[in-house]
Amino acid sequence: MRLGILFSGGKDSAYAAYLAKKEDNDIICLINIISENKSSYMFHTPSVDKAVDQAQAMGINIIVCSTKGEKEKELRDLEDAIKKAIKRYGIEGLVTGALASNYQAERIQKICDKLKIKCINPLWKKDADKYWDDLLKEDFEIMIIGVASDGLGKEWLGRIVDKEALAKLKKMSKKYLFHIGFEGGEAETFVLDCPLFLRKLQVSEGKVHWNKKDKTGTYEIQKLKLMPK
Repeated sequence: MRLGILFSGGKDSAYAAYLAKKEDNDIICLINIISENKSSYMFHTPSVDKAVDQAQAMGINIIVCSTKGEKEKELRDLEDAIKKAIKRYGIEGLVTGALASNYQAERIQKICDKLKIKCINPLWKKDADKYWDDLLKEDFEIMIIGVASDGLGKEWLGRIVDKEALAKLKKMSKKYLFHIGFEGGEAETFVLDCPLFLRKLQVSEGKVHWNKKDKTGTYEIQKLKLMPK
């Protein structure tokens, strides 16, 4: 099946694409939505514009669309982006990284039904602890680029999630009661390498933004370099 990937650059959309590819589907394009609303109900926002670099690393076409991120109205912008992918690349299905959010899953399914393409959610209701184990086992290099939860401080911004970091995250998720899959927006991630990449990415310039009052922050990826694997 010819598939488009709703792609933010984070672990969920990248791993969903990987699983879809393993089922002998053709990944035709990425669909990247850049939202002006940092509190968007639908879309990941930190460093989302760097999905272009990830598409280059994968050797895959990408459609980039913007939205003001207004609740419900942003869905029309998503629908327009999917229409472009259907017209330009003939996609027959859309892959999402939806893990547990009914809000996202239901709305994307509705759009796909309207456009008469298949909606594929490879991660739906997947056990989050096992999911993280699978990510590391499959050599996904994942950087934390946003934190917004008790227990996740400034020191996590820009950190690569290796086995040691994952063990700490699992302990902290139990102590501070946040979702280890970050489904509640507790953290945001960016994939620097995975089996889909022909070349890996390396951050050459980045900047930490930290809000002392709210104890939240982001790691802004400013420049990336393509590196041989």
